[in-house]
Amino acid sequence: MSEAPPLPFRKMNGLGNDFVVFDARRRPIAMDEARARAIADRRTGIGCDQLIVLEPSTRADVTMRIWNNEGSEVESCGNATRCVADILFGEKKATRATIDTKGGFLVAEKGGDKLVTVDMGAPRFGWQDIPLSEKFHDTRHIELSVGPIEKPLIHSPSVVNVGNPHCIFWVKDLDVVDLGKVGPMLEHHPLFPNRANITLARVDAKDHAVIRVWERGAGLTRACGTAACAVMAAGHRLRKFGSKARVTLPGGDLLLEIRESDGHIIMTGPVAYEFDGVLPPHLEG
Repeated sequence: MSEAPPLPFRKMNGLGNDFVVFDARRRPIAMDEARARAIADRRTGIGCDQLIVLEPSTRADVTMRIWNNEGSEVESCGNATRCVADILFGEKKATRATIDTKGGFLVAEKGGDKLVTVDMGAPRFGWQDIPLSEKFHDTRHIELSVGPIEKPLIHSPSVVNVGNPHCIFWVKDLDVVDLGKVGPMLEHHPLFPNRANITLARVDAKDHAVIRVWERGAGLTRACGTAACAVMAAGHRLRKFGSKARVTLPGGDLLLEIRESDGHIIMTGPVAYEFDGVLPPHLEG
């Protein structure tokens, strides 16, 4: 019996948020938590923040599935969406692509040289949609804090679902807490039955914010596209922003807009190709 051919992959990133992308549209790929974790390992695997598998779709150009580097499958990833869209642009010789995810149906368009614009859909603010384990009538601020009860270091975050759950603390100082330490605790807080992405956001102007993100299942990251979308959605709701804003992450800037006609979040940002390769034998599964 002949051996299966090597499994090719493409390494890409969006603002330093990096991905290993597999194409399973013609050749099915078995993926589980252990295999995803092994491939994502930066010492013994290929190394990445997220692992992406492209599968056939009956309603879009492609179905995108996403595994974090600790092995959990998640619903949405904004930076990966831009990367996948750029692959599709090249394949189709087109400037528009549709991508189906567990977090929703997404439409992407070319935004310029190595820039991609994605309609990330409408944000959801209902406590049951985020979801939260307790009922909150107003999710613009919920009861959650870190630090002494009488003088917490961070408190009253906004929560929103933009394909995945996000919790945003509005701060004046991004170093007010060690996000690497409090991020895991907040990600797994009982309020978040599906866990949550944790963001510290500093608003510098009506059209600019600087953020740091503890990404659910991935940890501290140079960029998180859905976190930028969540900051834009929650900040616009609180009138911290107008309809357009630039969100600065450690890896660079994303441009966000709340489309007035339907309230959808429109995200524009860069994509970068790193290299193509094939899985080494010890990662073949």
